[in-house]
Amino acid sequence: MTDTGDQEFKASLSRLVQQLLKDDGTAKRGTPLLPILDEHFGSPADEMPVVFERIDVHRWADVDIALQAIASRDPDARLLGVGGGDRHHMSLSDLMANAEWGRFRQGQVDRLSVAIGPDSERATVAFGLHLFSYADEPVLVLQRGHNPQHGGEARVEVITSRPEVASRLLAELRELSLEKSVLRGQVISFSGNPYEHSMSGITFSRRPDLAADRVILPAGTLDQVRSHVVGLAEHREQLRAKGQHLKRGILLYGPPGTGKTHTVRHLIGAVPETTVVLLSGTNLVHVGNAAQIARAHQPAIVVLEDCDLIAEDRDHHGQFGGGASPLLFTLLDAMDGLDQDADVVFLLTTNRAEALERALAQRPGRVDLAVEIPLPDAAARRALIGLYAAEVGFGDDAIAAAADASEGTTASYAKELVRRAVLHAAMAGHEPADDDLAAASQELQSDTAVLTRALLGSD
Repeated sequence: MTDTGDQEFKASLSRLVQQLLKDDGTAKRGTPLLPILDEHFGSPADEMPVVFERIDVHRWADVDIALQAIASRDPDARLLGVGGGDRHHMSLSDLMANAEWGRFRQGQVDRLSVAIGPDSERATVAFGLHLFSYADEPVLVLQRGHNPQHGGEARVEVITSRPEVASRLLAELRELSLEKSVLRGQVISFSGNPYEHSMSGITFSRRPDLAADRVILPAGTLDQVRSHVVGLAEHREQLRAKGQHLKRGILLYGPPGTGKTHTVRHLIGAVPETTVVLLSGTNLVHVGNAAQIARAHQPAIVVLEDCDLIAEDRDHHGQFGGGASPLLFTLLDAMDGLDQDADVVFLLTTNRAEALERALAQRPGRVDLAVEIPLPDAAARRALIGLYAAEVGFGDDAIAAAADASEGTTASYAKELVRRAVLHAAMAGHEPADDDLAAASQELQSDTAVLTRALLGSD
């Protein structure tokens, strides 16, 4: 009875274990992982050293492109997925140690779609094993993407019998990912807008196409700024040959609404092959990262709008006991840290030039050119109204009268004036005419519109 009872117990236990294994999908589905890796190396894979490198999240697409290019040199290269277990928390060493017990098997490759431009995306490998030969040595590369849900960091881990081969592979991966970077030649910001093409906090924007004749500035002003940005870029090789520096800083200053941002948009469009990093408002905190991206993706422009938000004179802060902004020193370090032959432009705008830190505005090599974007004169105001009314058809006399009545106003005012005239006509049920422009001018110049004029930048 005892023997029979033991046998029945063992049989029941065996059936229970088999049922548990059957119910565990990771234990039965897919090909065991470790034998595949052992076959690739011709020796136990879990006994080889692992070399890894962390990857900045905004470089993930670049690394994906570069790693695919390196692996594809081997016609027998394979990309395997990993199924089963909580693999996101494990290093490659841990993963193989658990694979020995059948916990991990070959599965589907995890992929993550990320933006690589304003209108394009790439399905990158978020978790996968690359098996290929490199420098005549079999290698295994685990490509692991950033996974905030599981607390995982973006990294690549390399296994090969010779650690120096792994180091050589990682070095080429860094070099090739920079060469093929999706950020190069793009217009990017750190807004992380979920409604735009973003990649880990970086948003790609379409490059503006703003012709010079749509930028209304005092005579010679735009030419002066263009020569420092576009002209210098076009002659960079001649300057380098003569030992002249390319790094430069430009400050556009003037009242709000006079066209500083408009000028910046024109300059960005005039250098189509240049990498542009846009910073404004709360995103100015990324000035250090912006400088690093610019250095790595030359030629580049770093735009800091309303830079006085971080570069206000320390005396102004001292009146309130606040001290200088830490970002000021980050900005100064970023501008000083670039080599003289770095083809990088720091393009700054401010409404309050008088409040700027003297260490920024007056030290040679930081800001080489400061250009005032003033309130438009009568001729400029006529040109601005004509520009914004190009599709409307107001008469010259009506435009001149509206311009004469708007002394001390900005380009923003001219734009709003034309919009109101068109709206006035639409509400009246007829095509816009000179009387509508006059009515809009009278409305904006009335005593009840003082605050509106101020908001539009009127003096």
